[in-house]
Amino acid sequence: MAKRKVRRARRSFTPEFKADAVRLCQAGDRSVAEVAKDLDLTETALRDWLKRAEEAAKPGPAEALSTAEREELKELRKRVKRLEMEREILKKATAFFAKESG
Repeated sequence: MAKRKVRRARRSFTPEFKADAVRLCQAGDRSVAEVAKDLDLTETALRDWLKRAEEAAKPGPAEALSTAEREELKELRKRVKRLEMEREILKKATAFFAKESG
Protein backbone atom coordinates (compact mmCIF):
# COMPACT_ATOMS: atom_id res chain seq x y z
CA MET A 1 0.00 0.00 0.00
CA ALA A 2 1.27 3.43 -0.88
CA LYS A 3 1.42 6.01 1.85
CA ARG A 4 -0.45 9.22 1.23
CA LYS A 5 0.69 12.46 2.73
CA VAL A 6 -2.08 14.27 4.51
CA ARG A 7 -2.16 17.97 3.80
CA ARG A 8 -2.34 20.04 6.90
CA ALA A 9 -4.22 23.28 7.17
CA ARG A 10 -2.43 26.41 6.05
CA ARG A 11 -0.82 28.14 9.00
CA SER A 12 0.07 31.77 9.46
CA PHE A 13 3.02 33.08 11.43
CA THR A 14 3.69 36.40 13.10
CA PRO A 15 6.43 38.66 11.75
CA GLU A 16 8.27 38.15 15.05
CA PHE A 17 8.26 34.35 14.61
CA LYS A 18 9.55 34.70 11.05
CA ALA A 19 12.30 37.09 12.16
CA ASP A 20 13.36 34.68 14.92
CA ALA A 21 13.46 31.77 12.48
CA VAL A 22 15.57 33.81 10.07
CA ARG A 23 17.96 34.78 12.89
CA LEU A 24 18.37 31.11 13.80
CA CYS A 25 19.38 30.32 10.23
CA GLN A 26 21.71 33.30 9.98
CA ALA A 27 23.47 32.37 13.22
CA GLY A 28 25.21 29.69 11.16
CA ASP A 29 25.41 26.89 13.72
CA ARG A 30 22.55 24.92 12.11
CA SER A 31 21.42 24.32 8.55
CA VAL A 32 18.16 25.61 7.14
CA ALA A 33 16.85 22.05 7.09
CA GLU A 34 17.61 21.58 10.79
CA VAL A 35 15.97 24.87 11.79
CA ALA A 36 12.93 24.07 9.64
CA LYS A 37 12.59 20.64 11.23
CA ASP A 38 12.99 22.02 14.77
CA LEU A 39 10.32 24.67 14.17
CA ASP A 40 8.00 22.30 12.27
CA LEU A 41 8.25 24.34 9.07
CA THR A 42 8.83 23.46 5.46
CA GLU A 43 12.27 24.27 4.12
CA THR A 44 10.65 26.11 1.24
CA ALA A 45 8.84 28.52 3.53
CA LEU A 46 11.93 29.16 5.63
CA ARG A 47 14.10 29.75 2.55
CA ASP A 48 11.50 32.21 1.26
CA TRP A 49 11.60 34.10 4.57
CA LEU A 50 15.41 34.17 4.37
CA LYS A 51 15.31 35.54 0.83
CA ARG A 52 12.84 38.26 1.81
CA ALA A 53 14.92 39.23 4.84
CA GLU A 54 18.05 39.50 2.70
CA GLU A 55 16.23 41.64 0.13
CA ALA A 56 14.86 43.92 2.84
CA ALA A 57 18.33 44.33 4.34
CA LYS A 58 19.96 45.29 1.03
CA PRO A 59 20.75 48.96 0.76
CA GLY A 60 18.91 50.12 -2.32
CA PRO A 61 19.06 53.36 -4.22
CA ALA A 62 18.41 56.46 -2.13
CA GLU A 63 14.98 56.90 -3.72
CA ALA A 64 13.88 53.29 -3.08
CA LEU A 65 11.11 52.78 -0.52
CA SER A 66 11.38 50.53 2.50
CA THR A 67 8.80 47.82 3.13
CA ALA A 68 7.11 49.97 5.78
CA GLU A 69 7.00 52.94 3.41
CA ARG A 70 5.49 50.79 0.66
CA GLU A 71 2.76 49.62 3.05
CA GLU A 72 2.06 53.19 4.14
CA LEU A 73 1.90 54.33 0.50
CA LYS A 74 -0.56 51.54 -0.29
CA GLU A 75 -2.81 52.58 2.63
CA LEU A 76 -2.61 56.25 1.68
CA ARG A 77 -3.57 55.51 -1.91
CA LYS A 78 -6.61 53.56 -0.69
CA ARG A 79 -7.58 56.48 1.53
CA VAL A 80 -7.21 59.02 -1.28
CA LYS A 81 -9.37 56.88 -3.58
CA ARG A 82 -12.08 56.65 -0.93
CA LEU A 83 -11.99 60.40 -0.25
CA GLU A 84 -12.23 61.15 -3.97
CA MET A 85 -15.29 58.89 -4.24
CA GLU A 86 -16.89 60.61 -1.24
CA ARG A 87 -16.20 64.02 -2.77
CA GLU A 88 -17.86 62.99 -6.04
CA ILE A 89 -20.93 61.78 -4.15
CA LEU A 90 -21.14 65.08 -2.27
CA LYS A 91 -20.80 67.08 -5.51
CA LYS A 92 -23.65 65.12 -7.07
CA ALA A 93 -25.80 65.54 -3.97
CA THR A 94 -25.12 69.29 -3.91
CA ALA A 95 -26.11 69.62 -7.56
CA PHE A 96 -29.26 67.57 -6.97
CA PHE A 97 -30.41 69.64 -3.99
CA ALA A 98 -29.55 72.91 -5.73
CA LYS A 99 -31.74 71.88 -8.66
CA GLU A 100 -34.59 70.82 -6.32
CA SER A 101 -34.64 74.08 -4.38
CA GLY A 102 -34.07 76.40 -7.33
